[in-house]
Amino acid sequence: MPRRADHNWHLPWDQYLATLKPHERPTLPGSPATPDHTAWLRLQYALTGVLVALVGSLGNAAVTANLTSLQGSLGITPSEAAWLPVVFVMTNACMNLILFKFRQQYGLRLFTQICLTAFVVTCAAHLAVDNYESTLFVRAVAGMAAAGLSSLGFLYMIQAFPAQHRLKGLVIGIGLSSFAVPIARLIMPGLLQLDDWRAFYTFELGMALLAWAAVQVLRLPPSERLKLFEPLDFVTFALFAPGVALLAAVLGLGRIVWWTEAAWIGWALAGAILLLTAALMIEYDRKNPLINVRWLTGPDILRLFGAILLIRITLSEQTSGAVGFLTVVGLGPDQLHGLFLVILLAMIAGTAVSALTLNMAKLNKPIAIALGLIALGAFIDSHATVLTRPAQLYLSQAMIAFASAMFVGPALLIGVGKVLQQGARNIISFIVMFSVLQNLGGLAGSALIGTIQVVREKFHSNQLSADITSLDPQVVLRLRQLSGAYASTLTDPALLNAEGAALLTRQVTQQANVLAYNDVFLIIAAIAGLGCAWVTAVHLRPRIKARRQARRDARNTPPPAAAPDAATVAAAAD
Repeated sequence: MPRRADHNWHLPWDQYLATLKPHERPTLPGSPATPDHTAWLRLQYALTGVLVALVGSLGNAAVTANLTSLQGSLGITPSEAAWLPVVFVMTNACMNLILFKFRQQYGLRLFTQICLTAFVVTCAAHLAVDNYESTLFVRAVAGMAAAGLSSLGFLYMIQAFPAQHRLKGLVIGIGLSSFAVPIARLIMPGLLQLDDWRAFYTFELGMALLAWAAVQVLRLPPSERLKLFEPLDFVTFALFAPGVALLAAVLGLGRIVWWTEAAWIGWALAGAILLLTAALMIEYDRKNPLINVRWLTGPDILRLFGAILLIRITLSEQTSGAVGFLTVVGLGPDQLHGLFLVILLAMIAGTAVSALTLNMAKLNKPIAIALGLIALGAFIDSHATVLTRPAQLYLSQAMIAFASAMFVGPALLIGVGKVLQQGARNIISFIVMFSVLQNLGGLAGSALIGTIQVVREKFHSNQLSADITSLDPQVVLRLRQLSGAYASTLTDPALLNAEGAALLTRQVTQQANVLAYNDVFLIIAAIAGLGCAWVTAVHLRPRIKARRQARRDARNTPPPAAAPDAATVAAAAD
């Protein structure tokens, strides 16, 4: 019969561990025990996990989705506004390098209190600051706090499932943070109408206080503590963290200030390479490395990281590509509610399907399916026109959203499975690289899509403009039609012609942008299609080898001797 959640929690760790059944014991130091809870407690843990995970990711999703509005509110340039989501990634990407060991050495309770208290203070600070520099600092602190909240969210979610379904809880917990983007797109227009960004910051603070109260009331079971920090850990972090931050700055700002126009892009990239190389060289020969370089460069792990990075890049088709396209054709946030509701429902469905169909022997299969769905969805989008509206994108974007939720859990489980095969000593290395690839992969995808779109827009603009000449009767007719809109207010023929030419130029630019986005969607479809074929080949290769070996063994095995019949046995007995 399930026990109370706090039963025996006051005991020293060794004594408490002796009271647990084998399936209730934690798999890793720093992770909570998983005792058999009552159904009511499981529900409370599930709700708390959802709340904590969404609180940690909602703020950055809102900033990223409404950057233009925040730019106007703060009175800053587009390049200055682009730093706001980038600094969040800069601090968030590699915090697990320290946080995981902190949790193992100082315990879950202190870890929980620090993360949530820091986030509440950050949300409150948003209400007190009204200038760009302070907002930039607050977003950086929010990135550090959110790194702990994402881990805390799925630790709570795991408690909500019995032992036989615990991996399903992990899949759901890791997928919760992805729901923040469509939720932010749905709620932000209404909040901004209430009191601009102050309304959202108040809402975020309220959510953070709810999460803080829930975690104070509903504690996680205790975990094992070990003294793990070494002096070289902090040296590695001092090199690795700024290296990742510089790389994030390059990927996040490169397409905005343009890669070859800003000298600091080159210096930042060189600095990132230098710092990351120094950090990895220190870790390479350590007895107890923080980042196990030898293990991370194994072929299986490299293939896994390649698949994760590939999917994160191609998923930018939705977050940057589709949204950018709809902005180009003149749609605002209020007109995208239906689309993001479809995306949210598809993400929920993808997470549920991923958890329910989880098969530890075939974890590559959902990754291949996800890439296939992205390829198909992006190919459908590549046929968009200037008349395309959100309703025409429901199917393709639902497929991509379903894929985005479907791959994360299996990808994490592949890595965790390989870690546990070697005694869990590489868990920090894997979690750090998984987090870095998730964060930098998103920035890399946006950078790729933005760069290709700009280049192709210039190409299509030149192609379309080359065919426009005043000697063409159709062009002259079109100019008259466009200038006719101002005929009732302008009487000067020269001004009328100038206004008509300006309108025609805007239409040409819009058409060039649409064609550029179609090129982007087609390239993403090709990349995802090739990735699907590659992951499928990786998935099928060992099975094909096993079947060939089985057939070879069958041919080389002599047929069994025929069993004697009853008459022969009787004759021998006589």
